[in-house]
Amino acid sequence: MIISVASGKGGTGKTTVATNLAAVLGEEAILLDCDVEEPNAHLFIEPEVDLAIKVTTPVPEVDESKCNLCGKCAEVCQFKAIVVVGKTVLTFPELCHSCGGCFAVCPEDAVMEKDRELGVIQKGTRDLGDKGVLEIVTGKLRVGEAMSPPLIRKVLGYSRNDKTTIVDAPPGTSCPVIAAMRDADFVVLVTEPTPFGLHDLKLAYGAVQVLGLPCGLIINRSDVGDDRVKEYAKETGMPVLMEIPFDRRIAEVYSYGGLLVEQIDGMRERFLDLHRKIRELAEKESESEQ
Repeated sequence: MIISVASGKGGTGKTTVATNLAAVLGEEAILLDCDVEEPNAHLFIEPEVDLAIKVTTPVPEVDESKCNLCGKCAEVCQFKAIVVVGKTVLTFPELCHSCGGCFAVCPEDAVMEKDRELGVIQKGTRDLGDKGVLEIVTGKLRVGEAMSPPLIRKVLGYSRNDKTTIVDAPPGTSCPVIAAMRDADFVVLVTEPTPFGLHDLKLAYGAVQVLGLPCGLIINRSDVGDDRVKEYAKETGMPVLMEIPFDRRIAEVYSYGGLLVEQIDGMRERFLDLHRKIRELAEKESESEQ
């Protein structure tokens, strides 16, 4: 199954949950870091990188010697990545979604493909001893690149049917988050019990509902703030899967890039129980759909 770990805002503990859940499953899981603008799961997993691939996407380039200025390429492009101005055709690669429409409709074969670099994908492993070898795939967006969904989709292409795929999604509720969540079997939302946490949880839950995906909630730093997050979860019927306390020892382990399941007593069992709950809820949802 594919488990996407998401949050309405950054700093809630999303990556902490994703990395520890992956670590407790070990060779039974593969971790995909789709927070391509600021990937940091590798800081906790510390993998040995064995493969790095440059990722590109096709964008249009116009051969003006063939172009008859008919404007069909501009008509088909919904994002104005190619436009006809007077006797010139202008392209804006940063706006291109690589749909291929402009290549298909050009009657003169004047629109050609050229590659634009999106970023890189790094693939690595970490030996977890008795838990086997954990695979991790990290996407890193090129500095200055605005289009992250194409790179996220490339990272998601490394999902494994024979393993539990854990996706560390970008924070927020915009296009990159939707790209990281849309194929998930279950979404874990991570928040904190503060007014900001509640506000962004509502946005994230709304996005999950639009996609029609089952989800559950993890409350990080659960013993600060108030009970409004729990009240909202109860109102919506969203199950609270786990509560992580505001604890100095947890903060210390996090600060030097350690894994809670390796450093803190009882955390391994709690994350195994988290995985069990997720599987049960996902299976229940699947049965209800049938």
